[in-house]
Amino acid sequence: MSFKLARYIEPDFTQERFAKAPDARLVRAPRAKAAPRDFHATSIFPEYFKIDGRWRLAEDTRMDAVPVWDGERIRVVEFRNIREGDLVVVGRTEDASEGIYVHDECWAREEEDEAKNTFAFRQSRSRETSFTQDYKDLVELLKYEKAHGGYVVWVLGPACSFDVEARRVMGELIAKGYCQALLAGNALATHDLEGAYLGTALGCDISNQRLHYMGHYNHLDTINAINTYGSIPDFIRGEGIDNGIIYNCVKHRVPFVLNGSIRDDGPLPEVFEHAYVGQDTIRMHIRQATTVIGMATVLHTIAAGNMTPTYRVLDDGTIRPVYFYMVDTSEFAANKLGDRGSLSAKGIVTNVQDFMRNISRGLHI
Repeated sequence: MSFKLARYIEPDFTQERFAKAPDARLVRAPRAKAAPRDFHATSIFPEYFKIDGRWRLAEDTRMDAVPVWDGERIRVVEFRNIREGDLVVVGRTEDASEGIYVHDECWAREEEDEAKNTFAFRQSRSRETSFTQDYKDLVELLKYEKAHGGYVVWVLGPACSFDVEARRVMGELIAKGYCQALLAGNALATHDLEGAYLGTALGCDISNQRLHYMGHYNHLDTINAINTYGSIPDFIRGEGIDNGIIYNCVKHRVPFVLNGSIRDDGPLPEVFEHAYVGQDTIRMHIRQATTVIGMATVLHTIAAGNMTPTYRVLDDGTIRPVYFYMVDTSEFAANKLGDRGSLSAKGIVTNVQDFMRNISRGLHI
């Protein structure tokens, strides 16, 4: 069966509760980085605001941000981007009674069996869950995204670079157009480039898992070599690097965003050392994302998840769903996004190597 996006169901604004609703209340921000009391905070769902008698969708949103009316459209901004005097939407209801409507039941999906069990086994997503259908769905989704100009963002932890086959598959995904942006930290890039440069990740051979003599220097030598060249692309050219995740990003001009942390060695030249500059760069890509896949990095995936709405407004005005997957060996990690508000995220409990092997088999790469 060919993949089909879920159809968006527009609210019926002719209903009495919408037609008789008041305009949303707008109050000026008292100062930069501060909203008025009782400001409205946005969610991951489509949200409509009644301004000048017309219901308007916030087309670009994220969780825990603030809606601002700029005279033409609703802008959704972080607190740090509020300017003194901005017209901020005020109100804490979501049912249209204050001119604010959160549209959480908005997707028409294929009908499931009408017979519903009051009690049933194995409804949670755990290491015992059968993920066969999830892999089939994800493979079809990736094919759809590639064929229809989707924007697939991958969020990778360093474990994605520890295995030679996982690195190969991720590199092929990038090369074959299944990745439009890569989000990671200093460690993923360091160990991936260490694998291409010295054949190891943290001194452990990525092919046979044997420890190299004095291998604990390998990632530091890699960082030092890259910093000596001055950039990752110059290092790749200068050392004749011809494989891996970052190599394929550079070769195929796929943007990668590396954000720093307190734990970083080095870091590499391309790593954003200022958290908010890195956050803005991440959001630049999340604003375009139609599918997000996070693997083996809990906090980085949650950060991306908090910026990702359940929908995307395309250039032609149509509204489509945004798909979000979280892959981790821990049930807690794989399901954690739901606890952080990203209720549409789907967890797959497995290790990176097995996940990549299944995706490789499904896409024949």
